[in-house]
Amino acid sequence: MAPRRPRFLRANGSSRYDARMNAPDHLLACPHCAAMNRAPVARLAEQPKCGRCHAPLFTGTPLALGEADFDRHALRSTLPLLVDFWAPWCGPCLQMAPHFQQAAPLLEPALRLAKVDTDASPALGNRFGIRSIPTLMLLRDGAEVARQAGAMTREQVVQWARMQLASARGR
Repeated sequence: MAPRRPRFLRANGSSRYDARMNAPDHLLACPHCAAMNRAPVARLAEQPKCGRCHAPLFTGTPLALGEADFDRHALRSTLPLLVDFWAPWCGPCLQMAPHFQQAAPLLEPALRLAKVDTDASPALGNRFGIRSIPTLMLLRDGAEVARQAGAMTREQVVQWARMQLASARGR
């Protein structure tokens, strides 16, 4: 008599969970409680929720990041991060703010959008060598992929981000 296979294995030796276990995942920081969450890439468009606080992982708005929480979203999260470095006294920054806000729901969940106030977090501006504002910077795994200085409209932000994401995937 042949030994019995465990019930969860198929005749070919694979389990029904193999496909899900081998699918690529993103590690995402929750914008509400900062808990790290693993989400399958194929299911990002299904509005995933945080495992700790059960809030949506994508809010459709840019996150306001400072020195305390920047690394959690830029280094530990595997989702690309589009950062707008700005200052409250900067006219072009204030002019671009609503356009950046409107771009967020168009670009999520392909990437996360964030804003960094360089007056409140000067160390982040220095760390990335920000010399003019507003400056958009696309980060992947904490490394700079692309940078663009100057104010942009919603359409320009979306087009620039998608173009940079496409070229970054090819690298």
